[in-house]
Amino acid sequence: MGANTAGRAFIGSFTSAGGLGITVADVDEDTGELSVLASTDVVADPSFLAPGHAPGTGAPVLYAVSETSDGAVAAFDVKGRGAPVLIGEPRSVGGDGPTHLDVLAGHLFTANYGSGSVTALPLRADGSPGPATCVLRHEGGGPDTGRQAAPHAHQVLADPSGNWVLSVDLGTDSVRVCALDPGTGSLRTHSEAVLRPGTGPRHLAFHPSGGHLYVLNELEPTVTACRWDPASGLLEPVGETSVLPHGVHEGGETGRTYPSEVVVSHDGRFLWAANRGHDSISVLALDETAEKPVLVAAVGCGGRWPRDLTLDPTGQWLYAANERSGNVSWFSLDAETGMPSPAGSLDVPAASCVVFG
Repeated sequence: MGANTAGRAFIGSFTSAGGLGITVADVDEDTGELSVLASTDVVADPSFLAPGHAPGTGAPVLYAVSETSDGAVAAFDVKGRGAPVLIGEPRSVGGDGPTHLDVLAGHLFTANYGSGSVTALPLRADGSPGPATCVLRHEGGGPDTGRQAAPHAHQVLADPSGNWVLSVDLGTDSVRVCALDPGTGSLRTHSEAVLRPGTGPRHLAFHPSGGHLYVLNELEPTVTACRWDPASGLLEPVGETSVLPHGVHEGGETGRTYPSEVVVSHDGRFLWAANRGHDSISVLALDETAEKPVLVAAVGCGGRWPRDLTLDPTGQWLYAANERSGNVSWFSLDAETGMPSPAGSLDVPAASCVVFG
């Protein structure tokens, strides 16, 4: 471990596949190195995590989904440097297989893949979620009968303005923009942006300007650039770019590539995408318009089946959670070219996500 600790990383993993649940690690600001502090498996399959704060005290809280058929969320006290401590009990989301969550306006939101819905839960003073106030069910489907026979909400994310909640649905090839009533905790669909049929959108990331975002598609290895108007809450797709080099269409045990996560650099010049199957990280350059990503390269992810990709708070280090090889790898980033260079790896069985807090 280096001399300068920048903070902590929290790593989610699938307990059903041998994972440790939530692992806490120190982060060395000079090397990007992760050093394990503790872990807890009190919640099953905490596949995605989100940092937040208790509304009453401002204390740091870590939120986790339980990606099970009886979908739930849980809150953890992470003030100390030991294992996260459960606050209250896990709370039902009224949906199947929550895969993502985010915090906005005193509420916790989950995207429930299995049931194709988004859930809102109010946060109590200690940071624990109360009973769900709204379960907004999506409708529709897509041309891939194996994956799109029904809605599959995969991500829910507050926009930078804090006025909207966006949900990405792999089953309906669309992104829904929802409005929250903070008083009642109810969600209503404000608008819906339809993407090319069969692309299977999975996750999105905002450009730091706040005027654009990028939707990474899982069923076809592409990224869709969109204009985003936070004043009107309208999303407009403007172009689609492959995240794999020309002529590369296959990879991995399945014979296909399934992109998983998209990240934009803090200066808005680069975009990175993780590709399961091809087991790579794509590097795309963004120009001043922010509307035309250009694929520059695809480099190895440092493992197999990269389920998540994230930047550290400084924007200098990129981390990949490699689910099937059971490790988190990290990369230093060239500020001029955006190219990642391997810098280290930590064994984490069935790793599924990395967040910082």
